[in-house]
Amino acid sequence: MPAMCDRKDITPYSIMRHKILKFISSSRLAHAFIEAPSPRWMVFMADMLVVLLSCVITFSFNPHPTEILHGWIFSSEAKTLLVTLVYATLCIALKTNQYIVRLSVIEDVYRIVLLIGSASMILVISSLLLSSFGDMVYFSVWNLFIIGVFSFSFMVITRLVIKYLYTSITAIDKERTRVIMLGTSINSVVLASALKIETEGRFKPVALLSLDHQRHENSLNGIPVETYSEAEIADIFAKYRCETLIFLASQIELMRSGLADAFLNNNIHLLMLNQIEEFDTNDDNQPKISTHVQNIRIEDLLGREPIRTEMSSIKNLIRNQVVMITGAAGSIGSEIVNQVATLGASEIVLVDQAETPMHDLQLQMEAAFPGATIHLYIGDVANPTRMELAFRAFRPRYVFHAAAYKHVPMMERNPCEAVLTNVFGTKIIADLSVKYNVEKFVMVSTDKAVNPTNVMGASKRIAEIYVQSLFYHLRKTVDGRTTQFITTRFGNVLGSNGSVIPLFRRQIAEGGPVTVTHKDIIRYFMTIPEACSLVLEAGCMGNGGEIYIFDMGKPVKIYDLARRMIKLAGMRPDVDIKIVETGLRPGEKLYEELLNDRETTIATRHKKIMIAKVRIYEYNDVMEHLKMLRKCIDDGSRQKLVEEMKHIVPEFKSNNSIFEQIDKRLKDQDASADQILHEAEISM
Repeated sequence: MPAMCDRKDITPYSIMRHKILKFISSSRLAHAFIEAPSPRWMVFMADMLVVLLSCVITFSFNPHPTEILHGWIFSSEAKTLLVTLVYATLCIALKTNQYIVRLSVIEDVYRIVLLIGSASMILVISSLLLSSFGDMVYFSVWNLFIIGVFSFSFMVITRLVIKYLYTSITAIDKERTRVIMLGTSINSVVLASALKIETEGRFKPVALLSLDHQRHENSLNGIPVETYSEAEIADIFAKYRCETLIFLASQIELMRSGLADAFLNNNIHLLMLNQIEEFDTNDDNQPKISTHVQNIRIEDLLGREPIRTEMSSIKNLIRNQVVMITGAAGSIGSEIVNQVATLGASEIVLVDQAETPMHDLQLQMEAAFPGATIHLYIGDVANPTRMELAFRAFRPRYVFHAAAYKHVPMMERNPCEAVLTNVFGTKIIADLSVKYNVEKFVMVSTDKAVNPTNVMGASKRIAEIYVQSLFYHLRKTVDGRTTQFITTRFGNVLGSNGSVIPLFRRQIAEGGPVTVTHKDIIRYFMTIPEACSLVLEAGCMGNGGEIYIFDMGKPVKIYDLARRMIKLAGMRPDVDIKIVETGLRPGEKLYEELLNDRETTIATRHKKIMIAKVRIYEYNDVMEHLKMLRKCIDDGSRQKLVEEMKHIVPEFKSNNSIFEQIDKRLKDQDASADQILHEAEISM
């Protein structure tokens, strides 16, 4: 699809201008001019020539060109030499020749004004002192004013001409992308102007798009202003032969609220200008704004501001403590590691069985936190001997348990491994936390644990049940303080390993098709910082036994997500990139929940974090069930294992899975039992 922004203005003037600049740019002098800034001595000489010319013009109208005072001859030539000498001395002192002429900015003009003002003042004072020896002031204020005006005008004009030639020559073989800047705030106008004058820039702002319908300016800082109207978006961009919009990072909330879709639906490419704290520069110290303009990602539109946590209280909890993170190399685990390091933990123990991701994490931590004490511990959480060695060696005060198998279809095919890691791995870490006097154990769970329809979700629910029952059992049987067990439930994490967004991005890059399991499937999404702030907040506020959930906003339809990602890539859904439905995968359901139907919530001090009121299981009953699960794993019986999981979690109903037959059999058994009971009651 040809870019509209690559078209040129076809007029006789533009054609002639293009030919002249093309001819100039082909010369060796032009190439030397472009490749390196002018020598400082050359700038100095040019400025002095300007001063000489200004003096010649001024003194040519002097009715008394020559004066004699005590043998000194004050001719026009002598006066010109003296003026030039004063200007040259001040030019060196004020370093007005140190600026790169072709990159002249307002500071350069200030220096020129300072140069001329200082020189004029010195010459006036000198003239007044000399007049004490005679009756005449040999440098009239009027003459010095005229010299200053001419010098300023010529210096500025010279710089503007050089800047214009440089900009035109460098742009002759490179057409900029025509863009419209969103908004008419001072930041939008300033940055649009900066992009416009940026040499070697990639973008040419041709208009400002105002969201304020009360504004009536036709232009701001020389840039036309158009008023936003959803119905007229296509016409506005066609008017300026442009199909790209740049918006500021501070406007992301507006884009998330639905404004982005209005542009995407009209095939407008979106770019975001990130927050600029310090300008990037090239070898000539030229500010480069374009480097901060980036393609907008779907994560930018789906995410929201991270949950604000009480960092001071969390820091007081973590600082100078030994913290263990299991699953440390995963998406959630690695972010927890970063935040814990930022909060000043004395030692951080990273536990994971993935060798290469752990190595990558080690390199990241060494670069970001060179002073932190990091222990990398390779091991499987389902290996009790290996995990005990870790607890014995490091004696952690806080444990954040993020290790788990999470892929639904994979665990549906391998239920024994799901239970071994997600249930018994959690049990091992929880039991060791009690044995080695860990103060807080925070477990990362999932919304798939609510009314689970797959093995993965059910295994996480059983893990929740175990740690909660263990806490209440210890509270009844142990005097004094014991480990506080806390659970947090998450939705889908944006950009995490194996999530749908990286998959869609790869499929789009390969030209499609984009695969969606079902057109109506919906999911909750959250950012990784949100997830980890919830983990840390839970560890801070929890007293034990809680399952924390939080307000995740509105769910997102995956089909709509795919369409938006295709549009963000500058293509049209079902035209440039096909979207194909593949059918629900084993264990997958159309929507996820955060709470069981029978559960309610309790508010906390954080308005977006709640505590789920759930059924509390008896520890001894849970242990009996776990023994049965272990026996099923040892026997290698998948059917018996899943059936036992359904006994522990009665709301676990398999969906699109080979284990649906178990639900049918259990339902028939319940019906038979009810029938027998009914017949027994009749006979009585």
